[in-house]
Amino acid sequence: MNPNKALWEKGDFTKIADTMRESSAALVATLGIQPGMEVLDVGCGDGDTAIPAAKLGARVTGLDIAHNLVEAGNLRAKNEGVGDICKILEGDVTDMKEIQDASYELVISIFGAMFAPRPLDTAKELVRVTRKGGRIVMGNWIPGDPTLVAQILKISSAYTPAPPEGFLSPMLWGVEDEVIRRFETAGIPKENISFSRETFTFQAGYAPTVLVNNFKNYYGPTMNAFEAAEKTGKAGALQQELENLFNSQNKSGAENRTSIPATYLKVIVHCG
Repeated sequence: MNPNKALWEKGDFTKIADTMRESSAALVATLGIQPGMEVLDVGCGDGDTAIPAAKLGARVTGLDIAHNLVEAGNLRAKNEGVGDICKILEGDVTDMKEIQDASYELVISIFGAMFAPRPLDTAKELVRVTRKGGRIVMGNWIPGDPTLVAQILKISSAYTPAPPEGFLSPMLWGVEDEVIRRFETAGIPKENISFSRETFTFQAGYAPTVLVNNFKNYYGPTMNAFEAAEKTGKAGALQQELENLFNSQNKSGAENRTSIPATYLKVIVHCG
């Protein structure tokens, strides 16, 4: 099994995605989506950005490697009234054999494709399926950033074994020069790539410590960190570090609500 498939099927990412719906819809609203537009959402999970795009009238194909998220996304699309124009398929961004060349006007990947192995293949595939004159829009977490997600991954990495030789951190998709290099390899000139730093907010009607436990129990990378920490007797220390992080970054002003902003790199690629 593809290790990424095992990672994202391990837990239940919908428990995390539930806290991301509002920011996902707000991001989609900025993309100039028109009725009838053909949109591909790569690494779409259970439809956080695919479903809002369909609600704006786009014809949306979602693609995700995790079978459980594909099923959850199609069910959500049906329940939210867009099942006829939003279809989510199981597939791998590094080899999108289900998708023909130049099929989509807009290709989106928000915190999805960045986690795929073989980033050069990922960039080439994103370009391949985008029509001439179309756009690719990525949202990628930024390495070393002081906000939530980069810090979760930084803290977790201290409790996990070193990655295998040759491993490329997903966070490199948050480095502008690296993004340029990858898309240039796929034939996109530097001047066709633009960047901005944006904010994505995790919102929940429960305390930050509950969200920590959701990451611990349902988010594959954090689950792996806790499994490794258990073996060394450090699970309690990991839990405390994460609780301190989430509590310190909570901007809700209430103990039983969570509102934590996280900075990400928004990448827009114009495919000539």
